[in-house]
Amino acid sequence: MKHLIVITIVIVLNINFVFAKNSEIQVVSKPDTSVVNKNYEGNRAPLIYSPFIKLPPYAIKPNGWLKKQLQLQVEGFHGHLTEISKYLNKENNSWLAKDGSGEYGWEEVPYWLKGYSNAGYILNDAGMQNEAKIWIEGALNSQRPDGWFGPDKNQIGGFGTNKNMIELKDKKDLWPNMVMLFVLQDYYEFSGDSRIIPFMTRYFQFLKSVPEDKFLLGHWPSMRGGDQLYSIYWLYNRTGDSWLLELAQKVHRKTARWDKGIIDNHNVNIAQAFREPTVYSLQTKSSANFNGAERNWQQVRAMFGQVPGGMFGADERSRPGFIDPHQAVETCGMVEMMLSCEILLQVSGDPVWADRCEDVAFNSFPAALTADYKALRYLTAVNMVVSDAKSKSPGILNKGPMFLMNPNKHRCCQHNFGHGWPYFIENLWQATAGNGLAAVIFAPSEVTAKVADDVDVTIIEKTRYPFEDKITFIIKPEKETAFPLYLRIPGWCEKPVVVINGSIQEIKAKPLSYICINRQWKSNDKIELTLPMNISIRQWKKNKNSISVDRGPLTYSLQINEKYVRNGGTDQWPAWEIYPASPWNYGLVLNEKNPAASFEFVQKDWPADDQPFAAKSSPLQIKVRAKKIPQWQLDQYGLAGVLQDSPVLSNEPTENVTLIPMGAAKLRIGSFPTIAEASNGHKWIASAAVDPNSK
Repeated sequence: MKHLIVITIVIVLNINFVFAKNSEIQVVSKPDTSVVNKNYEGNRAPLIYSPFIKLPPYAIKPNGWLKKQLQLQVEGFHGHLTEISKYLNKENNSWLAKDGSGEYGWEEVPYWLKGYSNAGYILNDAGMQNEAKIWIEGALNSQRPDGWFGPDKNQIGGFGTNKNMIELKDKKDLWPNMVMLFVLQDYYEFSGDSRIIPFMTRYFQFLKSVPEDKFLLGHWPSMRGGDQLYSIYWLYNRTGDSWLLELAQKVHRKTARWDKGIIDNHNVNIAQAFREPTVYSLQTKSSANFNGAERNWQQVRAMFGQVPGGMFGADERSRPGFIDPHQAVETCGMVEMMLSCEILLQVSGDPVWADRCEDVAFNSFPAALTADYKALRYLTAVNMVVSDAKSKSPGILNKGPMFLMNPNKHRCCQHNFGHGWPYFIENLWQATAGNGLAAVIFAPSEVTAKVADDVDVTIIEKTRYPFEDKITFIIKPEKETAFPLYLRIPGWCEKPVVVINGSIQEIKAKPLSYICINRQWKSNDKIELTLPMNISIRQWKKNKNSISVDRGPLTYSLQINEKYVRNGGTDQWPAWEIYPASPWNYGLVLNEKNPAASFEFVQKDWPADDQPFAAKSSPLQIKVRAKKIPQWQLDQYGLAGVLQDSPVLSNEPTENVTLIPMGAAKLRIGSFPTIAEASNGHKWIASAAVDPNSK
């Protein structure tokens, strides 16, 4: 019944259509799945056919600011992690040993390889591809006659954290291989290596043979079994072996019950696993399963995510009552949330997942790294005014230097963050049911793919989105051909404008929909899509009526001058503390009758180095009036003091302050108090102040 409901929605929205010259233009909720894609592997029956199909890793090339992020990542510490991380030392490494012996055989190698290999595929970097191939060959050569592969100690829980080794002593730790399977799938899609399919088949036959009472034991494997499920469906779609669907059922039975809600408080588990019931609904066709990811997403935001930036407070675990925007989240959690949104977009076609992916990618993820990608921190918060080496526990849960920008530490995030941008790039465009293409996430890029009846087409996407609202598509088919081209309309956009070859189209597109243009495409046909961006505010009632300032997909932070002080590391790869060199304790003065009128938008010159996620060179600013709140200081743990009720009384003079995109701000205030007019406000009670420069 659920699937029928989805189809009905598509039909209703399709009533809104126009005919331009040689074009049929419709507004739809998602692509119609009644016509399968003949050019790319979609879901085989009995799995529900998904609206979108991921293109091969080489199909999409980033340009502009997005390519710059990937280049910086490769030039930064992640591209040199084999020189930095002991876990990637080739000597005596378990991932390179044919018999699986040796050391360093847990998640670190596949975590790193997941991002490193895909960056090499996207950039067409032969050196990176050759380096990745060394590790991939190590995994392929390690397969035992029974199908197991990888480090032998993982069969007895011999790697990982001390807690992991105690919990899984003499038991199979299936978690590291789940990550390596993503690496192998990506490698197959890039290279077509004929060894991958039988290799994975043998491994899954091994998993099928493991007794259920010994299967997916331990915290990490059971929490993250959804990754295993995704890989099983990937293989099934290429082989059609029905026993794989039986294995999928077994995996779901033994995976933690994410179909019942948020059942764990670890931020990465939540970000990675909340999607599991919706992915499983491909097989069950259950509306309860299908809606599971959305329910989970809403549940965790209601409890811990009353903040901007697409994430939630979990440092590294969520705690009841700890919901202030000074609570932080792992860099790992950010990239896993992006990947989950990308997968859910493919499975459901719902454009809300693209909005949510962009939210994390633009507003949270870049702030977790220095602008040159030569260091990262373990935890990042929405309100974060000091980023130093001092422990902030128990203000945040984790002890230790979790806010220090350090390329040499932060073990899991150090290796895992690297898949954030590569997978983001690989999901900008999707093949669609009906042999079309869809621009689902916007960024400067170029896609080459097959459409219609095996016809090659290249589409060049010219834009600086999210830093501008205009996107131009140049379509270059190898010959004139008809196919549907879908353009996503974000949830924040009320009145998109579409121009085809200079002709404005009369379209009444709704937020969270797609404009489908079906026409006979000729070389150099041009579409201009404008997504008008207006300044708006969101109020966080559960967080003391604080507000955030948005413009289009970007949320804005107070611009805080950043003072970098070296703290350890090496001369080549130093670690950095960041201290505020300007005041941060402001409340915003808003026009109560028309809050949006309180702001002035300023567009500056584009940065010469193509890096917009840097505080000093951000091309966008918003000016607003504000007053200091003198009593708002660092708390006893060195965190920005907990927010108090807004509007706030302040006798300080009114100042003009500057806001910049949150992703560019390494020190930031993204959730603001507001200032009361006259005496109708709340008095801020001073808390214990801490000197941020004290050692």
